[in-house]
Amino acid sequence: MALKKSVLFFILPLTLLMWQVVTTLLNVPEFMFPRPLSVVRALWQMLQNGELYTNTISSLFRVTWGFYIAVVTAVPLGLLIGRQKYLRSVLNPLIQFLRPISPLAWIPMALIWFGIGDKPAIFLIFLSSFFPLVVFTTSSVLNIRTTYLRVAENFGLSGMKFYTRVILPAALPEIITALRITLGTAWLVIVAAEMIAVKSGLGYLIMDARNSLRMDMVVAGMVVIGTVGLILDYMVRLLERMPSVEWSRKRR
Repeated sequence: MALKKSVLFFILPLTLLMWQVVTTLLNVPEFMFPRPLSVVRALWQMLQNGELYTNTISSLFRVTWGFYIAVVTAVPLGLLIGRQKYLRSVLNPLIQFLRPISPLAWIPMALIWFGIGDKPAIFLIFLSSFFPLVVFTTSSVLNIRTTYLRVAENFGLSGMKFYTRVILPAALPEIITALRITLGTAWLVIVAAEMIAVKSGLGYLIMDARNSLRMDMVVAGMVVIGTVGLILDYMVRLLERMPSVEWSRKRR
C-alpha cells in the first residue's frame, strides 16, 4: 500500500509537469486544450460558487438510485436464473438480446416516458447496470462447486435458506467483482445521459462549459469525474476485504 501511494504521488506531479511542458512547447491555444493552472483556477472558481458541489451531488444522487434499483432486482434474478434451468432457457435469450443495446439508445424513449429531470437519467443508469449484473450473477451461480450444493441437500436446506446460506455466500466474490465493473459503467453512462436529458450534473456542467467555450471548465469537470470514479471504485473494493468474501474466494 505504501508503495502504491509513493508511485501515485510521483506519477501525478510528473503528469502535470508533462502536460504543462507539452502544451507550452507546442503553443497549444487555451481554447483547444487548457494548461493545468487554468484548470486549477476553474476548479477553484466552481468550488467557490458552489457549482461543482451541486452538480456532483446531482450526478451521485442519480447513480445511487439507478444502481441500487439494479442491484436489488438483478442479483436476486441472477441467483434464480442460475439455479432454475427452465427459467434460464426462457429468459436468457431475451437478456442477451437486450444487453448489447447501448443505454444511450434508450434516451429518446426515456424522455418520452419520464420527461426531463432525474427519472430518465436514473432509468438509463438502471439499464446500464441491470443486464450485466444479471449475467455476472447467473455465471457466478453456475460456477459454484457441486460439492457445496450436495452438502446443502444432505442437510435438507431448501427454499430461501438454500439461497441465503449456500448460493449467495458462494457466489458473493464474483458478485462483488460484478458490482465494481457495473458501477464504473453506471458512472460513465450518467455523464453522457446528463448531457442530453437533464439540466444539472457533471455531464450537464461539461456540456454547458463547452457551449460557452470554457475548455478549462470542461477539463476541470473531466478531472472531477475521474476522481469520483476512482473513489467509487475504491469503496466497492472495500467489500472484497470482508471476511466472508475472502473466505469464499479462497475456497472457490
